[in-house]
Amino acid sequence: MAKSDSVSTLQPVGTRTMTIKTRILLLCGLLSALFYVATDLLASWWYPGYSAADQNYSELLATGAPTRPFLLVAAVFYNLLVAAFGTGVWREASPKRTAHITGMMMIIYAIISMVTPAIFQMDMRGAEITPMGGLHPHMTALMSLFILLSIGFGAFLLGKGFRYYSLATIVVLMLFGFLTSAQVPQMIAGQPTPWMGFTERINIYATMLWFALLSIALVRRERGEPITLQETSLHEQP
Repeated sequence: MAKSDSVSTLQPVGTRTMTIKTRILLLCGLLSALFYVATDLLASWWYPGYSAADQNYSELLATGAPTRPFLLVAAVFYNLLVAAFGTGVWREASPKRTAHITGMMMIIYAIISMVTPAIFQMDMRGAEITPMGGLHPHMTALMSLFILLSIGFGAFLLGKGFRYYSLATIVVLMLFGFLTSAQVPQMIAGQPTPWMGFTERINIYATMLWFALLSIALVRRERGEPITLQETSLHEQP
């Protein structure tokens, strides 16, 4: 195929008119990531005696935690942003089949992420395990599964560079997820968990970074701007 033919074939993808609604939906991915990090930092500072390095995020939402009411409201807002982003990915990203699966994985993740702290909240360290609190680790694992699925399918929405980055993110999440989960028995028993909060937040912030970068890349692609991580994707779309 001649170079001029290739350019003319790809031009509609890069020159689609981007509506305000489309831009808002796709930017919700970036907004959700920024909002999550901001509320984590604020709640960690607000909770007296809480150590972000040694305690995990769920303890900020545990039964009886002073930050629980604030973070329950924040969780609703955050997950609505994620669901909106998932809707934007479903509607606007391509290839369509991959975009539909990715968007659905994001929406399911948002639903589980909203329900878990409200119903299956963690019990305080060393406290007696309640029926709902006992299910919290399982719900967290389910939520993590849909994060991995979102990243795994979302890796194919852009080019090879983004795929490699997504694969590296999945490796990081699995590695530091294992390091974090290894200390769950000590946490339940009320024992010290050095660096548990640090390893978990590597997972959290790596996830937030992926959401933010995908959001920015999709917005730029919809506006027809060049994107380094997805340059090859234009040649791979059906």
